Amino acid sequence: MSERGSQRRAFFDVWSRVYDLPPVQAAIYHPVHDAVLGELRAHPARRILDVGCGTGDLTARLRAELTTDLVAGCDFSAGMLEQAAARTRAVRWLQGDATRLPFTDSSFEAVVSTEAFHWFPDPNAALREFNRVLSPGGRLLVALVNVRVPATSRLAHAGSTALGQPAHWPTRAEMEDRVRQAGFTVERQRRIFRLAGLILPTVLTVGSTQ
Repeated sequence: MSERGSQRRAFFDVWSRVYDLPPVQAAIYHPVHDAVLGELRAHPARRILDVGCGTGDLTARLRAELTTDLVAGCDFSAGMLEQAAARTRAVRWLQGDATRLPFTDSSFEAVVSTEAFHWFPDPNAALREFNRVLSPGGRLLVALVNVRVPATSRLAHAGSTALGQPAHWPTRAEMEDRVRQAGFTVERQRRIFRLAGLILPTVLTVGSTQ
């Protein structure tokens, strides 16, 4: 692994220690998780992959609250997955890179990714991988901050790079274009309201494979 890759993994291993604190989950993650679960209740999927699953809070809920045959959680960080594996054994946990997923073609009916996409070093490659592992008619659900103007995206990227952990928050239009370019039909985009998103809006983009 490259030095930069090792640094990225170390960052998330440390973040895993505070990730599950109730105030963090309530302010940042739970509203997003609820939105994803609502989509999947309306459009059921039997095999679901959560990419960038972190400590597995959403992944475990997908398995517990939906009717599924398989739920898998994939994350780059061993620290995150250690916490996830302690949460439940009903999920298949795997360490992996979003741009090289350890699954065969058409393995899943839904791929979800919440508050992780902005960390992927090659988001277009990740979206192509999501398409590859989805079966025909499969559904994509990606939620992250979508800034209002490109200038904010550039500023956030420069600031996060200076801190040693580059992140890229796209605009809503840019995210829609990326998803289409990866071969998906974009069904809709909806804003998710949460305390941590009053200034930086979080958007759930829903797509489907051809």
